[in-house]
Parts: sequence; structure tokens; C-alpha cells
Amino acid sequence: MTVWKTSMRNFLAHKGRMALSAVAVLLSVAFVCGTLVFTDTLNATFDKIFAVTSPDVTVSPKEAAGNDEQPADGKPASLPASVVQQVEKADGVKKAEGAVFSMAVTVVDGENKNMGSETGAPTIAGNWTENDLRSMEITSGHAPRGPTEMMVDADTAKKHRLKIGDELRTIAATGDFTAKIRGIASFTVTNPGAAMVYFDTGTAQKHLLGETGVFTQVSVTAEEGVSDTRLKQNVAAVLDGSGAYRLQTQQEAADANKDSMGPFLDVMKYAMLGFAGIAFLVGIFLIVNTFSMLVAQRTREIGLMRAIGSSRKQVNRSVLVEAVLLGVVGSVLGVAAGVGLAVGLMKLMSAVGMELSTKDLTVAWTTPVTGLVLGVVVTVLAAYIPARRAGKISPMAALRDAGTPADGRAGRVRAVIGLVLTAAGGAALWATTQADKATEGSMSLGLGVLLTLIGFIVIGPLLAGVVVRALGVVLRLFGPVGRLAERNALRNPRRTGATGAALMIGLALVACLSVVGSSMVASATEELDRSVGADFIVQDGGSGRPIVPQAAEAVHAVPGLEHVSDYTFVKAKITAPDGSTEDEGLVAADPTYQQDVRRTAVSGDLAKAYGKDAMSVGDTYAERHGVEVGDTLTVAFTAGGTAKLKVAAITSDDTNIDRGAMYTNLTTAASYVPADRMPQNVVMFAKAEEGKEKEAYAALKSALAEYPVYQVQNQADFKETLKDQIGQLLNIVYGLLALAIIVAVLGVVNTLALSVVERTREIGLMRAIGLSRRQLRRMIRLESVVIALFGALLGLGLGMGWGTAAQKLLALEGLEVLEIPWPTILTVFACSALVGLFAALVPAFRAGRMNVLNAIATDG
Repeated sequence: MTVWKTSMRNFLAHKGRMALSAVAVLLSVAFVCGTLVFTDTLNATFDKIFAVTSPDVTVSPKEAAGNDEQPADGKPASLPASVVQQVEKADGVKKAEGAVFSMAVTVVDGENKNMGSETGAPTIAGNWTENDLRSMEITSGHAPRGPTEMMVDADTAKKHRLKIGDELRTIAATGDFTAKIRGIASFTVTNPGAAMVYFDTGTAQKHLLGETGVFTQVSVTAEEGVSDTRLKQNVAAVLDGSGAYRLQTQQEAADANKDSMGPFLDVMKYAMLGFAGIAFLVGIFLIVNTFSMLVAQRTREIGLMRAIGSSRKQVNRSVLVEAVLLGVVGSVLGVAAGVGLAVGLMKLMSAVGMELSTKDLTVAWTTPVTGLVLGVVVTVLAAYIPARRAGKISPMAALRDAGTPADGRAGRVRAVIGLVLTAAGGAALWATTQADKATEGSMSLGLGVLLTLIGFIVIGPLLAGVVVRALGVVLRLFGPVGRLAERNALRNPRRTGATGAALMIGLALVACLSVVGSSMVASATEELDRSVGADFIVQDGGSGRPIVPQAAEAVHAVPGLEHVSDYTFVKAKITAPDGSTEDEGLVAADPTYQQDVRRTAVSGDLAKAYGKDAMSVGDTYAERHGVEVGDTLTVAFTAGGTAKLKVAAITSDDTNIDRGAMYTNLTTAASYVPADRMPQNVVMFAKAEEGKEKEAYAALKSALAEYPVYQVQNQADFKETLKDQIGQLLNIVYGLLALAIIVAVLGVVNTLALSVVERTREIGLMRAIGLSRRQLRRMIRLESVVIALFGALLGLGLGMGWGTAAQKLLALEGLEVLEIPWPTILTVFACSALVGLFAALVPAFRAGRMNVLNAIATDG
């Protein structure tokens, strides 16, 4: 009970200091719990909609594309309408309905504005069936009744201000067609953002599938008392176990849909948890510093406790109880803040088009438990070393403020261990740069990053003495105040090292990712300049949809173009002379593609690969299977027949563009694949006539104005898009790392605040001998800036080392240019000084308000 009372008294006596550490725990726990609640809610939302929209049993073609794939020919796989009649005859079937479903569409208004989602969610077109009533209800107008009528979902209508009577154009592989909105249907479950459009069955078949009398699936409803598993068996029996169809129960269909979303949700979840872990790591430094300084300030008090009979265990336990209190308070608040963060993320997602309802907010019991356990355990572990140090102080040494005798020896041991770890990490990073394969080097890189990070943390006090003295050259420009700031930063190198290390971690990751991102952009830009000869590239803006024939025709009809190259990918099984068969596939392109993307032939003549019944292979494939120019490969086209193609060239895979691609002529592929199953263009390339580049660029954009999902880019546009994409990704990462940096800033604030309290008498004496409030505040601000710059120098230097090693691995994949983004590095360094100034505002203000006489009279 005495330990509990002592801990509570100390905890409440330093509640201001504890509050900053509690905020660090709160932020870290909030990020973990917020991530778990947000991803659980996303999973629950998709689980619900997948479960509700899936019929009791679904019958679909075996070759149907996956839920996240676009059909290569723009038309989903179909099955004959006769299957519906067959299924209806199965025992236990209450109703069988033919459904049409396609995501290979674009819907635009009269101004050619895309009515689809801007978040990457699909536009889904189909026929209106009774199965749709599971998740939707018609709230305005009526279902489509003819070829000129359509229905849209309420969310899309609201987002684009659509109303009954508006006319929309649907772009599909079979051609464009228009229809007027005659109905609006609302979701009865949460719609994550997909745009839904419905037509009558005949119109959907004709325009989405290219023929009537076919469906993409059959939705089967069971009679009362018939299980889905039993119904599936009965349906399989009437279909004579045909291998042409895939049968799924409601649960199986829902699971398949969920699996298609799983990788995306897992990446999001674990990435965010990773950044939360970084914030926890940074928070550990803050907590260690807080308890170390509180223990140091209570040295005499601890001596008195020991003198009157308290054991080392009781002193140790007293500090750990304070840590538990801090962990519990911070974690409880963090769990609540995490739920609020999840709601905020949901609102943010809704604002950008991905609708998520708070009605589906999912807080599993494991989430608060995880938050509490993490927060308390991390806090107690961080406080263990200061607690152990407090328990080791002898009563006499404590009463005379002598500190811990072993501190000097422990510091030397720590320095040796840190130097060994850093050297081992440096050796691992060097080994990374010498690796011959990226997979081998990645292990060395991970080990090098880990060891150098730990090494820098361990030798932080040693580095603090060196770096702060170097920065002191600048501080001395501020006269005596600057020298005092330097001495204060050097007074306790361990504290300065720990505070700077907290900032170092976040900035090291920022620097590393900046180097990698800049090197990727520079490498890709150099590759484009070296390899791409086309003036213009036409492709989908991001969803991977093929280019519909009418858009391709519009490109071919543009005046002022020297040539246009069609480019597509044809799935096939390729058998090499050694008898091995692989699912490789072929790039089918026009012969002019050689001019658009320059590939180096290591043997043979690439031009001949575009001849009749000829092809090329990459040198990696050729080496693996012993293929030489003149050999014949057996190519079994998935959508057509089997061909014997002669290898006319072997190309170098030392490139990022079309690495490993096997080329053949479009006409060769078309002679083995039926016209109605030939894949549409994935991308198109164009070369302008000499001197007509600007006119051709404008004409291309004008020709594709009616097809807003396709982008026309010249090489400058393409480079800028690449730069923007990597920049956006880095900005997201930087935003997540900001959490760790915020916690690090709290650490600087806490260190300075406790340092001011620790030096109360000293500050009073300095004020008494003439140091003004302004000079005092400047001294504390300069001390804060030095600590921040110390952390920045370590972090940026370490991060650039990591980034340079990582780029050597990228070079093995063709990204050979190393570029250090000096503007970003220097900006971050300058901002670190601002961070130091910001962190010092409150401690400096409080120090300036101290009463001089009371400060001098302070005991300790």
C-alpha cells in the first residue's frame, strides 16, 4: 500500500510532465486502434455487401475473369440462356435467373464527363433482376423497360446531380449507346463507391455481351429448407457435372469476392500498423527520458526512502507503478481516440467518393484489449531501465546527489556495443551493394537497416558529444547565450542522444524513401529518353481497361500521324524445345512498335520477329530453356488455336520497359485467335509527322474527348505523371511518418521542460547575475534547435545511406540512376530547426516566468 501511495503522489505531483508522455502513448495507441477499427469496418462493409448480393448458388462460366480483372476483349465470358432452363429443373430450386454483369464499361453524360467513381471503384453495368432486390430498392421512377431506358444508383445520381430524364452514353466494347434515366435505385446496404447502371435484359445482352440469348451468370434461389450446399449438388447434377461452369454457394461467392479485396485491405492495414509501430518506438525514447529525468530529480527523495527502510525492489516497483498508471491512462484515452480516428478516416473516404457508413462501425473486443496491452507493456518496458537505475542508487550516494557510480563504465560499454553494431550494419549495407540478385541483397539490406539503426541509438550519447560540439561553432555566434546552450546540450549526452534519436528515426525513413523515390523517377526518365521513340502514348487512366475498338479507330483516324502502333497481350501456353511449358503469353503489336520502344536484340533480327509465324523471346527465358534463334516454340493461345512460331530474335532484358516480353505480329496472333476473342489494345503508341507534333497532340486529345477514361500523353506528360504518382505515394508515407515526428517533438518539449525544472536554481542564479528573460528564452530555444539538428543530421545521414544501398538493389532491376534529392534533404534539415524552435516555445516561456528568489531558494 505504501508503494501505491508513493507512486500515486509522485504521479500526480508531475502530472504536467506525465501528460506529454501520456500523449505519446495516446497517439500511438490511437493509431493502432484506429487502424484496426477502420480496416475491420471496411471488411465488415464488404462482407455484408458480398453476402447480401450473392444468391444462394451462382453458376458462371469457368473461364470468367476474376473480380479484379478486366476481360481482355472487353466482353465478359458468357453462358447460353439454355443453362437457366436446365438449372430450373434441379431439385430444391425456387427460382433461376439469368444475369448480365460487366465492369468493362464507361458511362458519360452529354459533356463527356465520366459518371464513374474517382477512387478506383468500378462502374458496373447489367440487367435489373430480382436478385438485385437483396441489396437495392427502386426509390424513384421504374426499372428499365426498353432499349432507350436505364436506371442508376442513388449515390451516383446524387454525386453527379442526375435526375429522371437525363440522357447518358454507355461506352462498351461492342459500341456506344445512349439511354435516358427512368429510375433511381437506392442501396439498402452500404455502397463502398461503385457506380451501378441497369438496362433491360435484351439491351444488356446486346450491348454488353455482343449477342442476345446469353448471360454472365445464373442466380439460383433455394426453396425453403434446402441448404446452399445441397442446392449446389442438385444444380451440378442437372448440368451433368460439366466442367464448363463454376458453381458457388453464397458463402463461397462471398469469400471469393472478399479474397479479391483481401490483398488491398491487408496492405493498407499492415502499412498503417507499421507506422504505428514506428510511433511506438519513438514514444519509447520519450518515456525513457521522462522517467530518467524524474528519477534524477528525485534522487535525494529516493535516498531518504532507502534510509528509512525501503528496499531496492520497493523503489523499483514505485517507478514501475507510475509507468503502469501512465500506460493505462494513455491507452484508455488512445482507444477512445482510435475510434474517433477511424470515424474521421471513414468521413474522409466518403468525401473522396468511397462511401462508408458509421452504422457499420466495427469495434471488435480485441481492439481495445490490443491497445491497452500494447500501451501498458510498451510504457512499462520503457520505464524499466530508469526504475532499475533508481533502485541501484545507494542511500548515502542519493543523499549527496552523487548519482550512480557505474554510469561512466556503463557509458563506455555502451559506446563499444554501439560501434560494433554500427560497423556490422555498415558491413551489411556494403554487402547489399555487392549483391548480384535483388532477392539476395534484400536480406542484407534489412539486416543493415536494423543494425545501423540500433547502433546509432546505442552510440547516441557518443555522437551527441561530437555533433553538438560541431554545431557549437554556429552557436558561438550568439555569444555567451549560445555557449550556455551548447553546454546544456552536452551536460547529459545520454539524454540528448535519446531525444535526438527519437527524431532521427522518422527523418531517416523520410530521407531513405526520398532517395529511393527520386532514383526511381530519374531512372525511369532516363529509360524513357533512351528507349521510347513514340511521341504519344494512349492508355486507360488507371483501372486497366482495354481500349475499346471505337476509341482505337478514332486514334487511327487522327491526321498528322506518321504511324500508330496497336499493342495488346495475348494469353498463351508456350512450350520450349526442352519440353517445358509455361503460361507466358505474347505481346502482339504492329511492326512499327520497334520504332516506338527500342529493344536491343542480343542475337537475331527483331524486325523478322514481326514476320509471319515468327516471334522473339527475352534473353532470360532463352537462357533458362536453352532457346536459340531459329528454334520453334509451340504456342497454344488460350482464346484460340495452337501455332508453331519460329524464334527470329532474342532481346535483352536489361530494361524496365517490356522486360521479359515476347513479341509477335498482330496479324500472326489474329490468324490463330478468333476475331471476337482477340484481346483489345492495352495501349497505343503514335509518332507524329515531322514538324507536326503540336497539331497531332491537340488532334489526338480532341479525337478522344468522347472517351474520357483514356489519356493522351506525350513523353513530358508521361514523365510528369510518373513523378506525380511516386510523389503522391511518398506524401502519403510522409503523412503517416508525421505521427512519429509529432511524438518526437513531444519528446523534445518534455526533455526541455524537465531540464528547466532540473536547473531551476541554476536559472535563478543566472537571472540574479544579470541574464535577462529574453536571453534565457533564447538559450533554451538554441538548446532545442541544437537537439533537433543533431537528430536531423543523424537521421538524414542514416537515411541517405539506407536509400543508396536500396538503390543498388533497384539497379539490379533496371533502375540504375542514383539521385539524392538535395532540395528535399535541405528542406527537411531546415524544418528540423523550426521544429526545435516550436518545441522550445512552452519550456522557454515557463523558464522566463520563474521568480528569481524562489528559483534560488529551490532545494536540489
